[in-house]
Amino acid sequence: MRSARSARRICWSPSRRALQASGVWGAAGLLHAAESAGASAQELPRWQLWHPPAATPSAAMIEDLHLLLFWVMAAICALVIGLMVYVALRFREGRHPVPNRTTHNTLVEVVWTVLPVVILVLIAIPSFRTLYNVDRIAEADLTVKATGYQWYWGYEYPDQGALAFDSLPVAEEDLEPDQPRLLQADNALVVPVGARVRLLTTAADVIHSFAVPAFGVKVDAVPGRTNESWFQATREGTFYGQCSELCGTNHYFMPIMVRVVPQAEFDTWLRAAQEEFASRSGPSLAAAADPGG
Repeated sequence: MRSARSARRICWSPSRRALQASGVWGAAGLLHAAESAGASAQELPRWQLWHPPAATPSAAMIEDLHLLLFWVMAAICALVIGLMVYVALRFREGRHPVPNRTTHNTLVEVVWTVLPVVILVLIAIPSFRTLYNVDRIAEADLTVKATGYQWYWGYEYPDQGALAFDSLPVAEEDLEPDQPRLLQADNALVVPVGARVRLLTTAADVIHSFAVPAFGVKVDAVPGRTNESWFQATREGTFYGQCSELCGTNHYFMPIMVRVVPQAEFDTWLRAAQEEFASRSGPSLAAAADPGG
């Protein structure tokens, strides 16, 4: 039943103004007021050429490892290009009319065998450290579950009174000036700043992938299986992601919007959300208003 109702919601998504007029706004209204108040929602500068600013310790470690690998690759490229230029100039026909007949050099062969091994070992140490930090699941302060549907996300807070709601993209004509196209959702996933969040992912139909670059999180959502990850946001703001699996024709209609707020604001939102979404546990507003429903 939930999937059928939600499929109709994709075809007819009530605008923010319609929700405000009908009085069904509650928790989402609290978050919209916070969004409009500050510039923290602007996490997506145009023409960005690097990672989004890291908002979790895991993302910071991933960025540090990426930077290390970048400089290692730059050094290797510079060395190889330098050797090629040296050989082309030093042993060109005009300077070396009689070719050198040398075929083996023990020192050179040892160096080009040992040096890559040393480089790989030096890379492996921070790589294993980063991989362990990303994969380990520490004692969590909060558990959230993200379920992928074609094509939207459903969120649950299993240890917060079984709170559950759907998160649908905001139609382009309903976007506010500061809201990003194809990334703005009607209901954000809300977590408190500094809390260790256990993230559970699954899917109801096909394989999806829950990815938020600023958190260093990218977890597959597989039907019939629950995958696990974690994050700990170190600063407040609004952070965006998308489904990173080609899950169908409306794949781009699966934005991920995460609001990181102070603990007191999270508690206020939680109370309002429990009341709002509990009152909408019957047929959805969209299904009730859909003329074809």
